[in-house]
Amino acid sequence: MSARLLRGRLLSFIRKPEAADDHASYRYEDDGGLLMQDGRIKTFGAYQTVKAKAPDDVVIVDHRPHLIMPGFIDPHIHYPQMQVVGSYAGSLLEWLNTYTFIEEQRFDDEIHSARIAGRFFDELVRHGTTTAVAYCSVHRSSADNFFAEASRRNLRMIAGKVMMDRNAPDALTDTPQSSYEDTQHVIDRWHGRGRNLVAITPRFAITSSPEQMEMAGALARRNPDLHIQTHLSENKAEIEFACELYPSAKDYTDIYARYGLLGPRTLLGHAIHLSDRELGALAEAEAVPVSCPTSNLFLGSGLFDLRRIERAGLRAAFATDIGGGTSYSMLRTMDEAYKVQQLAGNRMPPLESTWRMTRGNADALGLTDRIGTLDEGSEADVVVLDAQATPAMALKMERVTTLSEELFLMQTMGDDRTIREVYVAGEPGKSVLVH
Repeated sequence: MSARLLRGRLLSFIRKPEAADDHASYRYEDDGGLLMQDGRIKTFGAYQTVKAKAPDDVVIVDHRPHLIMPGFIDPHIHYPQMQVVGSYAGSLLEWLNTYTFIEEQRFDDEIHSARIAGRFFDELVRHGTTTAVAYCSVHRSSADNFFAEASRRNLRMIAGKVMMDRNAPDALTDTPQSSYEDTQHVIDRWHGRGRNLVAITPRFAITSSPEQMEMAGALARRNPDLHIQTHLSENKAEIEFACELYPSAKDYTDIYARYGLLGPRTLLGHAIHLSDRELGALAEAEAVPVSCPTSNLFLGSGLFDLRRIERAGLRAAFATDIGGGTSYSMLRTMDEAYKVQQLAGNRMPPLESTWRMTRGNADALGLTDRIGTLDEGSEADVVVLDAQATPAMALKMERVTTLSEELFLMQTMGDDRTIREVYVAGEPGKSVLVH
């Protein structure tokens, strides 16, 4: 694989920005060079300095005046829900029963599952997302098709076969034993193969019996390095139902704790309506609440209070939650997150929003040594951003004078057109899409 040298303006975060003007939190090169080879970043810095270190046969790609950053990371998304996006419903449980559970039954068909997997990765790459944490359907074949397509594209993906044995259509349920065996099959076949990582995935307490939750805990003990993903406290009716199903639990969070499912690699989608006791329990376990702002607004679930989460000592992540969410774009997602925090009386400066899409989400996943930065040795997943992608953006750019203003413009007005190119493990991704 030949070396590739990208030229442009480079941005990569060192840590979380502590203020709107925290310039020490990131590295920025106005005329930068990013050298990639064998799927990894070799070095980045001033263009002439990096070019002097490049091999003679390096391929040079000039992306000036565009901004080059690490690829975006989406830590909560449902690949079987691509055709559920934009389905009208009044609340979470109505939406699940009316649309989602119907749609996910189609993933018993391997041809359909494989087709949607291909379209799913097309959309992620089109929108600049190079890593996602995805829910497959209850069918083992859906996970097999997901990881086969991720392998073909050499993407860094995390996903799991959903475990779900009650409160869903019969055609969309497994059993405690089959969910254990099928998940372990997916782990044995795909985890660590290429860039694939498998997550243990009980959908949520409502759709898993105590026996299945015990199986999920057994999987976690057998595979302690795996991520665990589920849902928590998205909707008040959901919370009430979950607590009715587990009457001996202190609260919704305690259900997962009782089965050994809370830890530093546990990703809890939504986590909106949490008591102080629950926040303390999550902080002690170092679990990760994952905010899904477009989904929470669309379904009227509630507002995620980021600063309250952080005051409790928790890491937080931000995600699209397709198909309850309404956009594949992490730019659009963070724009809605900004508005939610405004309503909650919190400030989220542009530097912080951009950090969250990249290194921040990588920190939450425990994968900063692999993704989320342009550091030497990181996997070469890179996005090239054009702040003048539309006429309206170009007009606004005439008045932009700082990096923060440019980042906020792309967050506020950007979409897939803002993504000029995507590199996946050092190879062009967006420009080669056929759809």
